[in-house]
Amino acid sequence: MNEQFTQQMASRLDSVSAKLVRVVRRDQGSDLISPPRLAALAAIVRAGPLSLSALAAAEQVRAPTMSRVVEELVQEGLVLRETVPADRRSVRISATDAGRSLLERAGKQRVGALTKRLDTLAESEKRALLRAVELLERLTRAG
Repeated sequence: MNEQFTQQMASRLDSVSAKLVRVVRRDQGSDLISPPRLAALAAIVRAGPLSLSALAAAEQVRAPTMSRVVEELVQEGLVLRETVPADRRSVRISATDAGRSLLERAGKQRVGALTKRLDTLAESEKRALLRAVELLERLTRAG
């Protein structure tokens, strides 16, 4: 396949992946937590205790923005902000049991919303989509 075809496919994939995220968020009707807080909480759960700067870098936002998000998560009891014993000026942010539980519930809601959409497809379409998912998984492992 030529380069133009590959670029067009990449453009469509970029567009549809962003739209899929928006559609699933809307369909899940989550009143659990806002998307920015959910993303930060997921990063904290995945990577373990993080500094504010590491979390901001992981989420590609500025530290003051992440500080506000973390403060909301602390107030909701979803994360803890703890001083690092070796350096009293540094803090580590870690998820609470409530934060991990909420993240799990949000994931189940997203999967449920997506399952409803997938159920509208024919079996042959589901098989084709499964192959596409396998290829996307391979692409994400490569980078």
